[in-house]
Amino acid sequence: MREQIIESLTEIFSTMVMMEVTAEEETMTEKSPLNDSISGIIGLAGTHKGVLAIHLPHRVAMAITSSFLGMDVDEINSDVEDAVGELANMLGGNVKSILSEKGRDISLSMPTTISGRQYDFQPTKDSESLVIPCSCEAGEFIVELQLEK
Repeated sequence: MREQIIESLTEIFSTMVMMEVTAEEETMTEKSPLNDSISGIIGLAGTHKGVLAIHLPHRVAMAITSSFLGMDVDEINSDVEDAVGELANMLGGNVKSILSEKGRDISLSMPTTISGRQYDFQPTKDSESLVIPCSCEAGEFIVELQLEK
């Protein structure tokens, strides 16, 4: 599943954001608190329950939003929140198809975003986490999938 998520992320970034993305070889086992970051989050419900999140440092989120929308962005605002939510939504749609043939038995929530100087994104109880460190020309970020066991 890790490789399929990376493949989806690579496609989304190359076609929508106009940036190349690479994933680190190693999956992370420990995450430190997120500092000056924004997270786009999608909930999954149905035959698979869980959460998909993309965690971006503010400077990376602004650069991605600038490229995605074709305009200069120099602060965390509603454009950045919308762009990060849409990235999570596109990746969530692909994850839904990866987890379930045709994705009909999984529903996705509306995307939400969280932003702040420092916050934690803890796995839910009894879940398996897949944490993929990634990078693009704007910097490093993290994609995380938590699924109930």
